[in-house]
Amino acid sequence: MAVLTVEDLAVSFAHREGRTEAVRDVSFSIKAGRTLGIVGESGSGKSVSLLAATGLLGPGARVRGRAVHQGIDLIAADRAHLRSIRGKDIGFVFQDPLSNLHPLIPIGRQIGEAITAHHRVPRARLRARVLELLNEVEIPRAADRIDDHPVHLSGGMRQRVMIAIALACNPGLVIADEPTTALDVTVQASILALLGRLQRDHGTALVVVSHDLAVVSDIADDVLVMRDGTIVEAGSARAVYTAPKTGYTRSLLAAHRTLGSRSAERAESQRSPLLRVTGIEKSFRTRAAPLLGGFIARRSAPDTAPVLSGIDFEIGAGEIVGLVGESGSGKSTIGRIVAGLDRPDAGTVALGADTYITPGSGRADLAAEVRRSVQMVFQDPYGSLNPRRRVREILEAPYRLAGRSRADARQRAEALIARVGLPADFLHRYPGQLSGGQRQRVAIARAIALGPALVIADEPASALDVTTQDHILALLRDLRDESGTALLFISHDLGVVAALCDRVLVLREGTIVEQGPTAAVFAAPQHDYTRVLLDSVPGRRHREAVDV
Repeated sequence: MAVLTVEDLAVSFAHREGRTEAVRDVSFSIKAGRTLGIVGESGSGKSVSLLAATGLLGPGARVRGRAVHQGIDLIAADRAHLRSIRGKDIGFVFQDPLSNLHPLIPIGRQIGEAITAHHRVPRARLRARVLELLNEVEIPRAADRIDDHPVHLSGGMRQRVMIAIALACNPGLVIADEPTTALDVTVQASILALLGRLQRDHGTALVVVSHDLAVVSDIADDVLVMRDGTIVEAGSARAVYTAPKTGYTRSLLAAHRTLGSRSAERAESQRSPLLRVTGIEKSFRTRAAPLLGGFIARRSAPDTAPVLSGIDFEIGAGEIVGLVGESGSGKSTIGRIVAGLDRPDAGTVALGADTYITPGSGRADLAAEVRRSVQMVFQDPYGSLNPRRRVREILEAPYRLAGRSRADARQRAEALIARVGLPADFLHRYPGQLSGGQRQRVAIARAIALGPALVIADEPASALDVTTQDHILALLRDLRDESGTALLFISHDLGVVAALCDRVLVLREGTIVEQGPTAAVFAAPQHDYTRVLLDSVPGRRHREAVDV
């Protein structure tokens, strides 16, 4: 029996010139105990279709069609009914955990609220259930982290909290929108295994929206391929992956990147060192103390947790260096220190012959030339773009700060948005009117505006489908080849790292355990942890099916 049946779904949005049709003639169903994967490029209508079917689109959306759940059409249902089933009968894992978790509420309380919104549970039993969920999604030291706030967690751990919230009431249907975005491969494997156990134990239906074809191939029973708001192919996962019927599906599969599809090796000529990172150490204060009756218990001294230890590496001019490791291993912290956004406890960072980061310095202390020369693309395009500024204002800002005239800044912004593969009319939009992948391209455009010597890219391709990834990777290679820009590329996607990076650094628990040329490290890893990462790369099920 189908848990959710969608029939002839169509969605359009109002704008100044009229209405734009985002989804049309979409029909599918999902049965208990089955997993449906929905794949396609950014902006193809994947997320919009599910948001429309569950009544989560705003008043500017016009939705037609039917979405039947337990005999009731959700599109025609009133708000009271929708509130009664969301979280209890239908769980949601949204794409961006940082924007969907309340920054001022501890994670344990947020998970508990997902339960108490539908059930009356004694306090002791509620806490035990929250701890059970945190352990189930593999949050380390759950009893110690239950009162942490989202800011204290890595991106991967925040996503796991979102999954715990979705599973809190044992719903019959879970809708997961990019559930493994920005997660390292070992955590991806554990999350996919967790969702698989949920289905086996409870007969839960699962809808997974993803741009990552390998992830979908590892978990899905059935697959829908969407393009430009319509379904272009549907069938069993094995049939779609081994015998695709449409040229578009074949192009998506051809663009999918595995560890075998490495970029051509660049000659190891004597590159002049551009960046030197020496002896970096970093610790963070843990939460101050538990709340006791609304008051903070005093401690004699704050607790600290080491994050980085003895970090040493170099990046040559025009070199692309990958930084990989599990969520929470310290990858983003290294990027923020190199960018001057965090201060190290010990060690230095030098650009050329000039040391610009010391234990007492931050970005506010940097010379203007260094700030222009070192730019960053953040992991989260939702949080790094000002939602109240149009794309044109965002892209003009670097040029205006550099002293360019308004007319010159406008012209350069138009050239910049074309360079990252977005149409010129996107300049008039706000970030909230773009898909996740489109927002990330705007963030990359802003970072490269002034031709920096070094770009720190923190998961820049995590929200992008494979065809858009190809465009962005080509853009980054062109930037390197044309202007000699170096890149510190932080990623959990080992396939992307293999295709793009000249060298790779493998980070574990704040220490670099292996580094060297990418092809050599991935072909013959020397450290056990590197081998674990490579063995966890998704897509094995698809590769085995193709080999049969």
